[in-house]
Amino acid sequence: MYAKTQQQIKALVTNKIVPGVSYGFIDHQQTLTNYVGASQLIPTCQPLYAGQLYDLASLTKVIATTTLILKLIMQHQLALDDPIQKFLPTFKDQRVQIRHLLTHTVNLVGYIPHRDQLTAPELKQALLNLSVGPNFGKQVHYSDTEFLYLGWIIERLLQRPAQQALFNEVIRPLHLTTMTFHPDAKRCVPASYQPHGRGLIKGVVHDPKAYVLGEHAASAGLFANLTDVLSFCRFMLGDWQLSEPLLDRTTIQQLYHDYTGCNGQRSLGWDLKIGSNGQYWLYHTGYVGHLILINQQAHQAFVLLSNRIHPTEPNTIFLGLRDQIAATYLKEVAVL
Repeated sequence: MYAKTQQQIKALVTNKIVPGVSYGFIDHQQTLTNYVGASQLIPTCQPLYAGQLYDLASLTKVIATTTLILKLIMQHQLALDDPIQKFLPTFKDQRVQIRHLLTHTVNLVGYIPHRDQLTAPELKQALLNLSVGPNFGKQVHYSDTEFLYLGWIIERLLQRPAQQALFNEVIRPLHLTTMTFHPDAKRCVPASYQPHGRGLIKGVVHDPKAYVLGEHAASAGLFANLTDVLSFCRFMLGDWQLSEPLLDRTTIQQLYHDYTGCNGQRSLGWDLKIGSNGQYWLYHTGYVGHLILINQQAHQAFVLLSNRIHPTEPNTIFLGLRDQIAATYLKEVAVL
């Protein structure tokens, strides 16, 4: 199954692009998983095995934050056209709506001096003081900050820290038993190694803003193993019958649509890839070295988890290879 895709994945390890890779495919009721390489190289080499947890980085945005925002919209506690100033009154631009945050079409600009040395309240206020740049609503400018805003809107509505709300409203109802914002470091794959900074970053979020903001960050911070990420894909494919539906089928189906209005090929929260047959696939990546692809109509999904910035950043060669792997998978899946 997916021989060329698997060959390219294994080459990431063989060619020492990444220490190791955990990956899996869903094809209707069949699931294939594999684990290749090492979990870490520095300070000692350690094996990679099933069940280890990864810092999911920006996969947090789609697995948890987007899902909860859609749930709040479904419950009529929120609307796509709501101005964010309604919930974040210190933000100065009245034009920005929930849909702009979800589609990354705001283009927030501004420099925050000594950003990573600020306290959480100081960083939050500095981020809310950012301005809207050129091409507002007309061009995609991917940014973590828009999802930090969404997290603070969640806090305003549900009256609890963003990560606590995400866990209680999304992770727990889906019974994703390893997915957590508070992992046991011994079970985690390290994200990176900073000999003159934070040392071995393992079991603690790598993202600098999320690290400062702690439980108030909805842009990153989730940890999980491959099995739980694939289980989330099963939920998105409609394979789980929950006693209280988290999202209805129509809400999920409507994600397979470009919401930018500017051919930016972005859904709500999700990026989009076009398959060989012209169908949209839900797509997202994570800075630490992940990708997720889901197609409800074809009933297929692909998850790749790695720690491409271990031992050191930025390892940009991985990014082009990840794009190639996604493209190869979309070609192979089209001929099944």
